[in-house]
Amino acid sequence: MYIRLVLMAGLAGLSLPAVAADTMTADALVAKNLEARGGADKLRAIKSLNAAGKMRFGGGMEAQVASYAIAPDKSRFEFSLQGLTAVNAWDGKQAWAINPFQGRREPQKVSDDDAKGLVRAADIGGALLDWKAKGSTLEYLGTEDIDGTDAHKLRVTFKNGDSQVLFLDPDHFLEIRIEDHQFVRGQEQVNTSDLGEYAQVDGIYFPMEQGQMQLDSIRLNAPIDAAQFAFPTAKP
Repeated sequence: MYIRLVLMAGLAGLSLPAVAADTMTADALVAKNLEARGGADKLRAIKSLNAAGKMRFGGGMEAQVASYAIAPDKSRFEFSLQGLTAVNAWDGKQAWAINPFQGRREPQKVSDDDAKGLVRAADIGGALLDWKAKGSTLEYLGTEDIDGTDAHKLRVTFKNGDSQVLFLDPDHFLEIRIEDHQFVRGQEQVNTSDLGEYAQVDGIYFPMEQGQMQLDSIRLNAPIDAAQFAFPTAKP
């Protein structure tokens, strides 16, 4: 069902011309990125997303992961290892978590700072889609060598002051790295993920490899029970 692609070699069929770095603008990069991913209209048409895969650790350990999102304001992430499952979710107003790995088997409400990643995950189309309407600002930072690729750098700054720096492949304009900058309790936290192994799902390209996480499947616009995002009223 999925068309697995190697990012640097398998996207030649997109036929997107390379553009010299000195003539590139932020708006032009956004347009090419959205086109490469499948088009802005198709991205806006995604109302729900369900992804499943695995996360690998040292020593051969492997956890099962699953994520659910309903645009624009619901997300849930599950992490299962050795018979235990941790849950992080946001219902549009309140985030909560169950973390048995820290001895917390009862759901606990999560602070707004700690919920930022969950809030971002509900934006299924990504930071570049309709960035101006979302109240974000955009800046082109030139290029940077990423493992031998002279990648274009875009900084998207959100209304809350957090930002993402996206590194786009110069030939195909898809993300090959994302730096996530979040302010948590007054301190900036930076997380970097390398992206690759793009696959086409319903006409839209997604990175199946995201840092330590390898996705096996993505389902778009399938029914998702909204109740699973709400804070549990009974014991899990």
